[in-house]
Amino acid sequence: MQATAITARLLSVIMPSDQDLPHDHPDTAERPPIAITEADSSTDVDPRFVLTNRREILAVLRGLVNARALVSARIMPGGENFVTAVLEVDDDGNVLIDGGPDNALNTRIERAERVHCQTHLDKVRISFALEGLRRDMDSSDVGFWADPPTQLMRLQRREYYRLQIPLADKVVCVVPVPIEGGDGRTRNVDLRILDISGGGVALAAPGDSFEFAEGMSFAGCTLMLPDTAPISTRLTVRNVFKIHKRNGAESLRAGCEFSELSRHADDAIQRYVLRVERERSARARGAL
Repeated sequence: MQATAITARLLSVIMPSDQDLPHDHPDTAERPPIAITEADSSTDVDPRFVLTNRREILAVLRGLVNARALVSARIMPGGENFVTAVLEVDDDGNVLIDGGPDNALNTRIERAERVHCQTHLDKVRISFALEGLRRDMDSSDVGFWADPPTQLMRLQRREYYRLQIPLADKVVCVVPVPIEGGDGRTRNVDLRILDISGGGVALAAPGDSFEFAEGMSFAGCTLMLPDTAPISTRLTVRNVFKIHKRNGAESLRAGCEFSELSRHADDAIQRYVLRVERERSARARGAL
């Protein structure tokens, strides 16, 4: 199987230039985006869309192989983008991706801590990270094997638009956490909300001050949104990720799902999201 040649052929057939397509052509919206930003990861969507079941993840990856889908990839650290394809998924879940067009790029891929991948399958956005990259030594063509991904984002529902909170805004969720040896007593901790949707929030997770791990549930949490009455909900931690920033620093990001959320509270969250988006759009047009 020719690796790089396959990606080149897919690029020429699947991805015509913008001049060849009208602006409203569906292919202009469904092509995998080439530029991947620091925020592009499975933590940027509702946590219920993140797959952690090994069998489900392998089924999606093999679907990418069968569809010969192009994949936008980003080398981390470094942030260099390249286009690749998933060529094979073996019985152990290891993933073979296509190499780059030149030796210098392939050396950087091989030395990468991880590669962030993003693509589409049946009009569904797919995102995952690959680690443990090593060259395929059984082929004369350049390819890289990677360890099985432990998580994969499959965004198939579009009703939950996720709003990234501006860094300048201090929007917090008050989380009551148990006091060690406190006989059921709790203390309130303010955690910064990184983004929010009708289904959940991403929070800046604490360090060592208290445990905040996948599967934990916190009752009596309060969302403190600007110009909105406090919103009570239960939060269940669905995933906790290390985020590697461009300056080399690390932080923790926790994807949490709402439960026990009233219809009125859900409407209030959606109104807040729409209001912020309208304000952003107005600023972009110079109206504010």
